[in-house]
Amino acid sequence: MKRITPFLWFATEAEEAAQFYVGIFPNSTISSVTRYGDTGPGPKGSALTVGFRLDGEEFVALNGQRPIPYTAAISFVVNCTTQDEVDHYWDKLGSGGKYDQCGWLADKYGISWQVVPKALPELLQQPDKAKANRVMQAMMQMKKIDIAKLREASA
Repeated sequence: MKRITPFLWFATEAEEAAQFYVGIFPNSTISSVTRYGDTGPGPKGSALTVGFRLDGEEFVALNGQRPIPYTAAISFVVNCTTQDEVDHYWDKLGSGGKYDQCGWLADKYGISWQVVPKALPELLQQPDKAKANRVMQAMMQMKKIDIAKLREASA
C-alpha cells in the first residue's frame, strides 16, 4: 500500500466512476470493493469503497451517501506525449463533463483533470523568452491543447 493515495468522495457513484476511469487508462483495474452491510448507512450490498489503479497509480473511491462538490482547486494531471494521447484523454475524460481553458476539464462526476502534452512545459521553459511568451499566448486561446499550434507559436 502506498503512503499517500488519492481518496475520492462520491454520493453513490463510486463503483460506476471507478469503472469509467479504468476504461480510459491503460494498465488499470479495480482491485477491491468493500460493500455496505446491515448497518449502512448505504443500502446493503452497495459499494462502500472501491480500490482501483489507473495506469499503475492507486486510488480509492467512497460512497459517502451525500454529495460533496469538487472544485478545480485540486486536479489530476495527465501527461501526454503525443497529440493522439491528448485527444484520447480529452475526449474520454470530458465526455459528459465540462471543458475549460488551457487543457482543463471537469469530468461527468465533477473531478478536475488537466490534459497536458509534455511539449508544453518544454516550450514554456525554453531560453528564448519571446518564443515562450508566444507559446503562452497561444495556449491561453485553447481549450484542448494543440501541440502543432504550440510549436508554430514557438517558431
